[in-house]
Amino acid sequence: MSFSSIAFVAADTEIAQTALARLCQLYRHVPPERAAVIVALGGDGFMLETLHRYRDCRVPIYGMNRGSVGFLMNGYRTADLPARLDRAQSVVLHPLRMRARSADGSHSDALAINEVSLLRQSRQAAKLRIRVDGKVRLDELICDGILISTPAGSTAYNLSAHGPILPLGAGINALTPISAFRPRRWRGALLPQAAHVRFEILEADKRPVSAVADFTEVRDVVDVEVHQDRDTGLELLFDPEHNLEERIIAEQFMP
Repeated sequence: MSFSSIAFVAADTEIAQTALARLCQLYRHVPPERAAVIVALGGDGFMLETLHRYRDCRVPIYGMNRGSVGFLMNGYRTADLPARLDRAQSVVLHPLRMRARSADGSHSDALAINEVSLLRQSRQAAKLRIRVDGKVRLDELICDGILISTPAGSTAYNLSAHGPILPLGAGINALTPISAFRPRRWRGALLPQAAHVRFEILEADKRPVSAVADFTEVRDVVDVEVHQDRDTGLELLFDPEHNLEERIIAEQFMP
């Protein structure tokens, strides 16, 4: 693919801002709203922010790592950027859509590229009921929380909570409990990406729970519905030698 116009965006850190200044000296650039591709400079957190902020621009995003982790980023090099963009491989991600209802009756809607997580707000453990496609699959889960993760997000919070790493083409999402108390032996589930999941918060007054879709937090929820939004596609670009599928596979063999 060939890109006629490039936009550069960067995290607020010194290392990212220095890279931004250097690339703007080397290459002609335009505002993100007029670009054919956006180059994001930072870490994985900044990449998620960029995907959310510019999703309505409907242009691919190519990340270069000027942060800490950089799982969603390519290596940082200033030379031959147009050539790297031309030969980059495309991955389209379909985020999760979260619809949450709070105790005051308000409704919130948000997208999650990595995961939707439910977390206890107080010293009391959360108590949840889980429905999948309308059927009760777990009548009562007592836990610190639970999350549902996309394959792209399966190496993030999901992995830290001992959830499985998911290949991009697997067509499944991971449902992973966080410090489950009862049933203690339940380790989660793998669900088709077409599944609609509903979490009902039991004893919500006594055991308040918040719901988080990437950066959007909703407090005091009473029920949360999550499903894949096939109408929204977010395109990332990766160098062929460091494509996202290979990184996800390699992560499973890390010591």
